[in-house]
Amino acid sequence: MDKIRILDKEFSILITSGKIIESVERMAAQMNKDFQDKNVIFLGILNGAFMFVSDLIRRIEFNCEVSFLKLATYEGSYSTGSVKRLIGLDEDISNKTVVVLEDVIDTGFTIESILKQLKGYEPVQIKVATLFFKPGRFNKEKLPDYIGIEIPDDFIIGYGLDYKGFGRNLKDIYASTDY
Repeated sequence: MDKIRILDKEFSILITSGKIIESVERMAAQMNKDFQDKNVIFLGILNGAFMFVSDLIRRIEFNCEVSFLKLATYEGSYSTGSVKRLIGLDEDISNKTVVVLEDVIDTGFTIESILKQLKGYEPVQIKVATLFFKPGRFNKEKLPDYIGIEIPDDFIIGYGLDYKGFGRNLKDIYASTDY
């Protein structure tokens, strides 16, 4: 399927599942080197990152913890400009290396908010990994530590990302410039 329609928007294929998995494997290989002897907890940001977290964690070769935070920043295809913490952190992350796993980072507003909140729990360090990165929209100082694929400023769905709840089940990434 080169083009699909979800509700009122048309999407075209942007990234194949094969390229996604190659990026996940590359990121996992680097993390296996970087965190081998550390006390690590991976924090996936729901809902969009659930597939990324699943694929990445299966490739991690050291003992680690995995948990999730659920935040809301989008309504439809527009960012609300505020971060609402819906499900908080239950694990003790003090004295641990925290690796935040995001599906997509665009302006950096959401991840900046997450990092501010996490620093209060006194982890040893916090690293950020994003599967998709929009450098054209990013307007913060600190880049993510791990970037899977740089993408244009399109609205994307698939591989866990949605449009109004639909499209998360798609194995490829589809893009729409209509947002």
